[in-house]
Amino acid sequence: MSAHDHVHSHDRGHGHDAPAHITRKGYVIGFVLSVILTAIPFWLVMTGALGSASATAFTIMGFAAVQIVVHMIYFLHMNSRAEGGWSMMAMVFTIVLLVIVLAGSLWVMHNMNANMMPSMEASDTSGM
Repeated sequence: MSAHDHVHSHDRGHGHDAPAHITRKGYVIGFVLSVILTAIPFWLVMTGALGSASATAFTIMGFAAVQIVVHMIYFLHMNSRAEGGWSMMAMVFTIVLLVIVLAGSLWVMHNMNANMMPSMEASDTSGM
């Protein structure tokens, strides 16, 4: 092995700013977590296990937030070591946007539900 080959053999993704090791095990863990984080909210909605609609909505939003973080860690490989910490900054920014979008969506859905016109069934239909 020449000196040139020796230098490059140690420089294969093992440097200080090297990305996280991408393994099949990591993808399998991410996939299993994603399936679980999808199946549990689906089961909660289908069985009505939590009882109230608002508790179910907040629980589903929590599972959605956790699932986004799982995707960012296991599939996008974002961590504090990758790319000199910029991936972590992107994760923090994504979490802030996630909170804004989820809170805004719940607020809009609540206001739309509260301000809906009465249904046709509840109104006086004796004139028909």
